[in-house]
Amino acid sequence: MNDDVEKRIREAMANPQNVGELPNADAVGTVGNSECGEMLRMWIKYKEDRGKKVIDKATFQSFGCETAIAVASLATELIKGKTAEEALSLKTNELAGDLGPLPPMKIHCAELVQGALRSSSRKRRRNPCRPQRPPLNQRPVCSTVSTSRRKAA
Repeated sequence: MNDDVEKRIREAMANPQNVGELPNADAVGTVGNSECGEMLRMWIKYKEDRGKKVIDKATFQSFGCETAIAVASLATELIKGKTAEEALSLKTNELAGDLGPLPPMKIHCAELVQGALRSSSRKRRRNPCRPQRPPLNQRPVCSTVSTSRRKAA
């Protein structure tokens, strides 16, 4: 990766935008594989604007490399004000925004963002009026310590 792209990634990582869950999101998309270490979840909230439903806010969580986080951060800003269809039409190089052209070995980072957008859009279309929750197998798991109920001797 060239020094210019690395510098822009470091700058984006210094102040990532829109990180974290979005309460009452209209759509949630998750892509990736936790076994290989790259996952991205994106929350999207829509609003009505001049008779169209447009993206009001988008947030993300990423378990991946710095490039994936930087692209997701820039993309959440880029898609604001766009319809779902307009956001879905963005190419990977457009989602990378100010980072510029990504090297071939990092294009998958923008593809993760693209996949999360597609995933959230499919879930939104199924029931656009109800916030989507991730499936049970994709929610964080909390483990608790079980205790037995024995009488003290």
